[in-house]
Amino acid sequence: MERTVHFDDNRDLQIVVGKYDQNLKLIEKELKVKILQHDLGLKVSGSRDQVDKACELFDYVKGIIDSGSEVKMRDISYALKLANPDEGVDFKKLAKDKIDVSVKGVLVTPKTKGQIEYVDAIKRNDIVFGIGPAGTGKTYLAMAMAVNAYKKGLVRRIILTRPAIEAGENLGFLPGDMVEKVLPYLRPLYDALYDMMEADKVEELTEQGIIEVAPLAFMRGRTLNDAFVILDEAQNSTPFQMKMFLTRLGFDSKTVITGDVTQSDLPKGTPNGLLEAERILKDIDGIRFVHLTGEDVVRHELVHRIIEAYANDSKV
Repeated sequence: MERTVHFDDNRDLQIVVGKYDQNLKLIEKELKVKILQHDLGLKVSGSRDQVDKACELFDYVKGIIDSGSEVKMRDISYALKLANPDEGVDFKKLAKDKIDVSVKGVLVTPKTKGQIEYVDAIKRNDIVFGIGPAGTGKTYLAMAMAVNAYKKGLVRRIILTRPAIEAGENLGFLPGDMVEKVLPYLRPLYDALYDMMEADKVEELTEQGIIEVAPLAFMRGRTLNDAFVILDEAQNSTPFQMKMFLTRLGFDSKTVITGDVTQSDLPKGTPNGLLEAERILKDIDGIRFVHLTGEDVVRHELVHRIIEAYANDSKV
């Protein structure tokens, strides 16, 4: 079978082809098809199922280009991995799961089966726990969903919080206002925000109180209505702090709690709020626990190998 995929201009075509045709070579290898450039299009030949799959992939990639985002070889690689029969995710599903997060229209796309499950859980539940190792996108995807919810008018505020465990939650002795004191602990959340919004927009929304940052201790006594709330590094919370935080949920709000239970900084012997929460709340409707693994790591390939090495070392 043979089909041709057309592109609006040569620039889009060259983005899809990739440097030295590397994207086409990868697609040909993984989908077992033959691809040739033809004017402003790509002629795909092979078995019907594989040709159809390749054309769906090109439609998915064109959607990324149309959004103003870059297309990198790793984006195609992750998409091809998900389209593997063992994963059971097609390109049409991937296209539906793109998250529009910035004023530039940049899209954030879940890149693994676990990440797709995580994003879907956030869409469907008011409280979601994302638990897993570094590099699995727990915080980044939660932030994307928060920005998307604000853009759509689903929430009026984005509230970011994190246990300031290194300072024992006692920030009074540090110079500056509260934001300046807690900023070092919230930096990863800010890094994600700046990826999705212009810096001046983030600063403007922060000054207006639409984006709020606060250490976990400052959540006590509040009711958080019309807000998307993210608690990051939840493995550093005590059971008391976790209960306090979870009971802040107000009307028309959504809460995402992220953490890595293998990276707790709590004093030895201190009960872990994240572990206790899963034990107590795992069977409650409306609360979802999503466990991400090394298979969901989307950072440098070495991060994946480091996680595996530590996991296999009984001494750590």
